[in-house]
Amino acid sequence: MDMGEVFAAGRVIPVVQLDDADDAVPMARALLAGGIRTVEITLRTPAALDAIRAVAAEVPEIAAGAGTLLNPADLDAAQAAGAAFFVSPGLTPDLLAAAAQRGLAYLPGAATAAELMLALDHGFSRLKFFPAAPLGADTIKSFAGPFPQVRFCTTGGISRDNAKDFLALPNVDCVGASWIVTAAALDAKDWAAIEANARFAAGL
Repeated sequence: MDMGEVFAAGRVIPVVQLDDADDAVPMARALLAGGIRTVEITLRTPAALDAIRAVAAEVPEIAAGAGTLLNPADLDAAQAAGAAFFVSPGLTPDLLAAAAQRGLAYLPGAATAAELMLALDHGFSRLKFFPAAPLGADTIKSFAGPFPQVRFCTTGGISRDNAKDFLALPNVDCVGASWIVTAAALDAKDWAAIEANARFAAGL
């Protein structure tokens, strides 16, 4: 899988923080039932790698990516867990080089012209724009002129209410959203609520 396929799989990518790896498989099945085919599981909890491993093994119909990669060691761990794609909030030369050398489906974060240029120098033209809501749609749109080859997945402050606004931007292909799989739904094991949110997101 490459990032082109990830972007093409759906206009909304759920961004999920899991405290219990046992929730990973029913969560992924709920997303899939709602029409979502990708999920980014953030490496913010000790359960994250086991969660990615479980989804990759038991729900292969959904591409389980690893988010919040901060260094090549995180990339190593996520790759070993079977992640289908890899996402970082920003970028570093070391991360860009490691992902490029391995030919991974990597989505580096970039929010300035200098960061876009660095990503392009390493062969990455599909980028994560973070944090999208605080920096604003006008900032993203302004990059379309000097960087026509760059396509964004915008994350950070994306809600049910503003997702369509970001998706309407000429250089945005998809958004990352944390409201699809909420902490409250996970705590309650409310898979029906997650499926309903997924169905709404898949229809955007």
